[in-house]
Amino acid sequence: MRTEETPLGRKRRARKINRVLAETYPYAVAELDFRNPFELLVATVLSAQTTDVRVNAITPALFAAYPDPLAMSQAEPAALQELIRSTGFFRAKANSLLALSTRIVDEYDGVVPGRLEDLVTLAGVGRKTANVVLGNAFGVPGITVDTHFIRLARRFGWTDETDPVKIEHAVGELFEPSDWTMLSHRVVFHGRRICLARKPACGACPLTTLCPAYGEGETDAAKAAKLLKYELAPGREELLEKMRAGATRAELRTEGYGLQA
Repeated sequence: MRTEETPLGRKRRARKINRVLAETYPYAVAELDFRNPFELLVATVLSAQTTDVRVNAITPALFAAYPDPLAMSQAEPAALQELIRSTGFFRAKANSLLALSTRIVDEYDGVVPGRLEDLVTLAGVGRKTANVVLGNAFGVPGITVDTHFIRLARRFGWTDETDPVKIEHAVGELFEPSDWTMLSHRVVFHGRRICLARKPACGACPLTTLCPAYGEGETDAAKAAKLLKYELAPGREELLEKMRAGATRAELRTEGYGLQA
């Protein structure tokens, strides 16, 4: 659809998309609950092959039992596995958490390292997880390339690459580094709420004039609205208003709002 688009045209369109997403999701944040780099690292490792909602449900008890790398490195494997069982692949994840906690204690004096090259050497940590931790716990710009980001980067015509690292670099060239972390949040939010994998809600999308993939999903506005997820779903207008007003996820849960799709 945009075969004649110039590199400069692609960059300008990409930045327009980011501005529209910023207006659509001014409340976009990391959807994993955390209070420090260690908690975010653990939560991100646990989020593989499950939902952030599920991880957020089990981490309060997990961090009450193991509040820091030293405590987690000394955990009994069976006890740790039981606490994270509902996230799936709990044995492999427990092994990763024990190994990465031990490394942090032994090699980094119990402090989560703040460099990509160090983080990716930890068990269960790849570039995606490392960029999540760097961007959200250390303020180091990073692009988080998960399945949602891959899908949307290709639908937006930002890149034809399929390899996550190549996608990260290709998209990174379209934006200033200072935009990378928030761009990641906005794209993931959009992928979870409107630009869905099986049937995007094109008729309810604010990017209709900017997206080469417009029309791949439902274009009828009324039908598309029924496909929306999370706070954009029909009947959740009050939740959306509270999120746009700045309510935190913790506050919303306290008030009894469900944050699942």
